[in-house]
Amino acid sequence: MKTQIYISNSYNPYFNLALEEMLFRNLPQDTVILYLWQNQNTVVIGKSQNAWKECRVSLLEAEGGYLARRTSGGGAVYHDLGNLCYTFLASESLYSVERQLKVILDGVAALGIPAHFTGRNDLCTEDGRKFSGNAFRHAGGKGLMHGTLLLDTDSEKLARYLQVSKAKMEAKGVNSVRSRVVNLIELNPDITAEMMKDALMAAFCAEYASDSPITPIFVGLQESCQFLETPEFEAFSSLVEHFGSWEFRLGDTPDFQAGLERKFPWGLVQLAFRTSGGVIQEARVWTDAMDADLGTYIEEALTGKMLDFPTLCAAIEGACKKLAADAPMIADPEVVCRDLQEMVGEMV
Repeated sequence: MKTQIYISNSYNPYFNLALEEMLFRNLPQDTVILYLWQNQNTVVIGKSQNAWKECRVSLLEAEGGYLARRTSGGGAVYHDLGNLCYTFLASESLYSVERQLKVILDGVAALGIPAHFTGRNDLCTEDGRKFSGNAFRHAGGKGLMHGTLLLDTDSEKLARYLQVSKAKMEAKGVNSVRSRVVNLIELNPDITAEMMKDALMAAFCAEYASDSPITPIFVGLQESCQFLETPEFEAFSSLVEHFGSWEFRLGDTPDFQAGLERKFPWGLVQLAFRTSGGVIQEARVWTDAMDADLGTYIEEALTGKMLDFPTLCAAIEGACKKLAADAPMIADPEVVCRDLQEMVGEMV
């Protein structure tokens, strides 16, 4: 097993997400990587979310902020320099959510804050307050888990830029959501991002390298990604442009003739159809489900189908089975299938 640590010196979200993608695409066999990074004044949405519904985009950008989209599932989050992002990348045989979470929990505990994993993707303090969320991705025999650590995040900006859907508010309750989030500086007033990086690197070495030190590789705009060969750097530059492009971040959101929003235990779903002659010409799915590709599979399955309930149910069942066969699903495929079929039944 080979281990590596990368640390980004850039605060630009498009650079940092492109670097994460490049590391994922070029991950060697039998390798585990810890990647640490920070974004400045950024809202990051999940792969299948509707940017306009999750974020006050115009306000964010007018105030010098960034709207970014990641390649994993899950919901929208706010990043600033009071927030530390971490990514684990590993060959499928070495990918272990338990070991990866242990690194985070051990790192936090080293700074005097006992914590535990709970729910579908949350890290919480002993009293149940959330300070980190995770998202996941699997492709090509490789796994990725990334998340954020709230150290001293500006909660006013978080509330200013993020829009919580009505369905999610009804499911969780606004007051309960606010009360269950905590900045770690409230529990350790001396904590800093640099301290947290050092603690996580030490915990990573202890878990994966038997306490042997791993020399981190620092990457930033000034270094021009010198660890990459020239052809790779050209590809990396294209990735930075891709993550910063309007098409990837915001995309086309046309008017639809029918739409519905529902909150399920495995995620929030917004489903819309554009139809002609009783046939779905275009289907669009926005979701914060942890299974990043769920929306894409459902959209492809429904587009071109007759507006007939049995036909649409069969298409959804086929899409869920195909997704589960292509990569391990985080949610139960049968439950997701049943919930989406019931949702479609309300629209046809």
